[in-house]
Amino acid sequence: METRRKLEILADAAKYDASCASSGAKRARVDGGLGSTTGMGICHSYTPDGRCVSLLKILLSNVCIYDCQYCVNRISSDVPRATFAPDEIVNLVLDFYRRNYIEGLFLSSGVVKSPDATMERMIEVARSLREDHKFGGYVHLKVIANASRDLVLRAGLYADRVSANVELPTTPDLARLAPEKRMADVENTMHTVNEKSIESKSERRSFRHAPRFAPAGQSTQMIVGATPSADGTILATSARLYRAHGLRRVYYSAYSPIPFADPRLPPRAVEKVREHRLYQADWLLRFYGYSHEELLRPDENLDPDLDPKVMWALSNRHAFPVDVARAPKELLLRIPGIGVRSVARILSTRRHSRITLDDLARLGVSVGRAAPFVVTADARENSELRTLDNVDLRARLVARENVSARPKRASDAQLSLF
Repeated sequence: METRRKLEILADAAKYDASCASSGAKRARVDGGLGSTTGMGICHSYTPDGRCVSLLKILLSNVCIYDCQYCVNRISSDVPRATFAPDEIVNLVLDFYRRNYIEGLFLSSGVVKSPDATMERMIEVARSLREDHKFGGYVHLKVIANASRDLVLRAGLYADRVSANVELPTTPDLARLAPEKRMADVENTMHTVNEKSIESKSERRSFRHAPRFAPAGQSTQMIVGATPSADGTILATSARLYRAHGLRRVYYSAYSPIPFADPRLPPRAVEKVREHRLYQADWLLRFYGYSHEELLRPDENLDPDLDPKVMWALSNRHAFPVDVARAPKELLLRIPGIGVRSVARILSTRRHSRITLDDLARLGVSVGRAAPFVVTADARENSELRTLDNVDLRARLVARENVSARPKRASDAQLSLF
């Protein structure tokens, strides 16, 4: 099969993997080498939701010995098959890079013959790029659960980021739809990566030239809506993985029907807003000090009409209103419409001046969301504050969010969820 045809098949097959992040790596150009990465990731430009647009995202192969029912590349699926030789991928990366099409590689694969056999071929791609061609651009390798510890460690020496996908949030979900995959195997791989990352950072503090190991960390992906597991269960799994394995990101992928789907799978695609609300809740877990238990019970789903922070505030009205002049940082972070940067500005500004609603707007606060929940220096002029105990406050906030999310121009349509 011609390389061009392989690229068509294997680039299309890679689109289902959402965990192709590129931020967090820093790799300087070496003499005579090709490419580099910056501290912000590989890209000079980002899409509005923060995703990198210049990675060559492909599979080594879409041949797979597993029969995961949610995967279009499962062994029982009737799709065209293709497999790259390692040198073909290396040549594609170098050719595309020289043409300024890409600045890095995201490489995943179906499981060909065995996890170890697959990992060896993927590692050979990264090794050749780094050692034979001195490629300094971004490399993200998918690590296969059940691959040997030695291969996982070798992958991390060549890649900026690695990822092992759990795919589904619970062990029963995997047993139902992916009988060859085990949550324990995936987590063992994550544990190996995290353990070596900690060791590598310690070594580099003592020896500046000690080898880096996956400097951009590790991530994983969960498919949303392929099983009945609720958002509360999904967030509980994410929180556990962050805590146990030091993950940088959990990526959520709304289930979309695939050809020749198993009848146990949903007949229709999951709405993207559910995926978006999970990303918002995930952000609260990582940067705002929320626990997953505060946001949802295991059997609950997030509100599609309101972001999780507003949802929590409406359920905990006893914690409001918050006086922005006196409240500690932890409480300021709980106010809807106020982000981490705005909190830092508020803490700095209130040392030397009184803060009004207009000041909040200048400090980057979404006053429309925050007003019912805050006390400012001009509290008497804040008519929204009187709505805190109104039974229709939720409806008012939903209407306001719908208006603010409506695209003003056609080019803004893709921004409306972000």
